[in-house]
Amino acid sequence: VQLQASGGGVVQAGASLRLSCVVSGRSTSTYNVGWFRQAPGKEREFVAGITWSGENTYYGDSMKDRFTISRDNIKNIVDLQMNSLKPEDTAVYTCVARFRLAGVLTFTDYEEYTLRGQGTLVTVSS
Repeated sequence: VQLQASGGGVVQAGASLRLSCVVSGRSTSTYNVGWFRQAPGKEREFVAGITWSGENTYYGDSMKDRFTISRDNIKNIVDLQMNSLKPEDTAVYTCVARFRLAGVLTFTDYEEYTLRGQGTLVTVSS
């Protein structure tokens, strides 16, 4: 099973971007999925998470009103829609996943996830 994140780029403040995480090798519906980001010189930060069914979503405090996580289990894609981007959103964004029957998941702890994809860089200029 592999995760592949895409959709990053360079945008101006206030713009929107949509990141996608494609799960290959197994059905996406098997996994709870999260997004994390890490800016240069800063600690990794929880961005958003979504349960395997899509029923429940979770967000980091600074993203709640601007970011939306969603999934399409038929297409095996988990998307992160990011609106009203700010320079402080500049970071490498990584999607992660954990098998849905692997026990309780808090979603906010990066170490809980067993599958991690390569990141995609988002740069927001002022």
